[in-house]
Amino acid sequence: MKRVVLITTGGTIASRFDPTHGWVSASASGNELLQTLHERPSELSIEVDEFCNLGSFNFDLDIAFRLAQRIAEHLARPEVAGAVVTHGTDTMEESAFLADLVVPSEKPVVFTGAQRYAEEPDTDGPRNLGDAIRLAASGLEGLGTVILFDQEFHAARDATKTHAYRVGAFSSMGHGMLGEIDGERIVLHRRPVRRSTIRTQRIEPFVDLIKLVVGSDARFLRTAIQSGAKGLVLEAFGRGNATLSVLQGVREAIAAGLPVVITTRCPQGRVEPIYGNGGGKDLAAAGAIFAGDLTGVKARVLLSVLLGAGASHAMIAEHIAKLGG
Repeated sequence: MKRVVLITTGGTIASRFDPTHGWVSASASGNELLQTLHERPSELSIEVDEFCNLGSFNFDLDIAFRLAQRIAEHLARPEVAGAVVTHGTDTMEESAFLADLVVPSEKPVVFTGAQRYAEEPDTDGPRNLGDAIRLAASGLEGLGTVILFDQEFHAARDATKTHAYRVGAFSSMGHGMLGEIDGERIVLHRRPVRRSTIRTQRIEPFVDLIKLVVGSDARFLRTAIQSGAKGLVLEAFGRGNATLSVLQGVREAIAAGLPVVITTRCPQGRVEPIYGNGGGKDLAAAGAIFAGDLTGVKARVLLSVLLGAGASHAMIAEHIAKLGG
């Protein structure tokens, strides 16, 4: 009998209304989640591992890294066919991408959750969970970590939460989904091209993400440097441009030994050093690393993993080029 491990972390899928406080919070156990399934697969053994019970807005990189390590431990067991992780949607894309980077197994890892909490009459949790279990048990290896929502599954590298509350919460933007669940069928449309496994026993949590806006100056960069940041990611304008003041801050950060990674604040497209006068050409000349079409939050996770692994500046640039495209 195939065995799937269900690792629960809380999130909306496990949340119930608390009349005492008048709020919704994560409280349901893993076994309670299984009881909500419309149809529990009889041919599967489902093992529950209650990792934590948090809203994912309370996660940090250390928690996400420990979760990835737990996933790897389970998948190393020969009797386990795959893993399902229930997780809040707010930071799911970051935890899933981190797992994709550090979990060495080719067995399926499926992150899922819900946009409607457990007691809502039309909650989306049971369908998502049932579909995720089916995908984890499918034997469909080599996809890396995926996010499954609303009958679609997406590569962790590409998936972004694109709506705050609708059930179709995730999209792969310009890349498209990997596949979909169509009734009893799992339909695979493509396989991810850009994947990399990084061996590390630690992660560097002190990596800051700064989004540029009209008139941005160097204050946030200097504050990050002075407060102990080990790396910086900038969500820059367009193709990867900045103000002249930010350019000076980037030069100061790099002189202080911090890697600086450039992404775009645009929802789609990749950065490329083209413009001068504070633009991407100047940032690249200062030593900044351009991250292709990785989003800012994904680039931050990748840089955190690489720094934790002790990667040199050249290795960081190489990995980011490979994954960023």
